[in-house]
Amino acid sequence: MSELFYRNACSSTNDEINDVLLYPQSNFVGLYTFNQIKGRGQYGNSWTSVAEQNLAYTLAVKTSCSIHSDFLFNYYTAIAVQNYLANLTEKIVKIKWPNDIIVKNKKVVGILIEKKKMNQENYFVIGIGINILQEKFNEISNAGSLLTQTGKRFNLKQFTEDLHSFLIEKLTHIPDDAEILAQFNSDLFRKDEISVFELDNVRQNGIIKNADEKGNIWIEMEQSGLQSFYHKEIKLLY
Repeated sequence: MSELFYRNACSSTNDEINDVLLYPQSNFVGLYTFNQIKGRGQYGNSWTSVAEQNLAYTLAVKTSCSIHSDFLFNYYTAIAVQNYLANLTEKIVKIKWPNDIIVKNKKVVGILIEKKKMNQENYFVIGIGINILQEKFNEISNAGSLLTQTGKRFNLKQFTEDLHSFLIEKLTHIPDDAEILAQFNSDLFRKDEISVFELDNVRQNGIIKNADEKGNIWIEMEQSGLQSFYHKEIKLLY
């Protein structure tokens, strides 16, 4: 069973999801708004969204729904969002490790997953910010929207309802660890391509080889060979 709630505005859907966890029998509870005032991104970063142009959506999933590690659950959530957008837009959609979604070299989706105990239940709280109709971004920004990257205008409400249904279907039938890892790596942004990275404030070339089950990414660095990195230890410039 699932529920989906809407608010005209809220500070952060990840922070306010607790207010709508009214149905303990529901394994999936969603909350969304098109006017998020204090969105949060990974590691304390903010997620800024223009009102009535973009989606802020949070899905609370009982941890009992998954037998996988947090890393693989994180990967699979990114895979599910990537699948939804690829099917919808019929464009090439990639996952930038660990879980940003890229359409035509621009970041369109940010995902923040937290684990929380709410109302005596343990949840994965999946926060997803999607730029949908926004047309203007900072000139030096790597951000884009579905409109800028595909030329298509989507109905915000229908988009959200369809996304909610799609994610629940995906998260109800999670494949095994090996398949998750294979899917994630098959859609990994800049995999097997020469890219520029920033490591310890120094830029150097490298080639992304794969992400592993522990949440690390393996990169063949120009100066030091094959190395693994955890999130925020290295930055991909694109």
